[in-house]
Amino acid sequence: MTSILHIFFLIVFFFQLFMQSIFFLTFVTSSKLIGAGLATIGVVGAGAGIGIVFGGLLLSVARNPLKEPRLFQLSLLGFALCEAMGLLAIMMAFLILYS
Repeated sequence: MTSILHIFFLIVFFFQLFMQSIFFLTFVTSSKLIGAGLATIGVVGAGAGIGIVFGGLLLSVARNPLKEPRLFQLSLLGFALCEAMGLLAIMMAFLILYS
């Protein structure tokens, strides 16, 4: 029983040494940077969505100019939803980077 405890304490001791090593800190920092970069990919989707929304607005107003006020209201709603997704992606990147 005591040999198992000795092995356990040795494992804990070496793990604590590893957690304080430069290699571990460099690995964590680089992983955070890579994760934050990957999290910002969602901003590309938000930009594409905004382009699609306003492209659809232009096409629909060209087809039916009388409905322009209602179509503009709906396009602003679509813009807000797309922009919210982009802001959430940026928020996730900052949470990964600074946590």
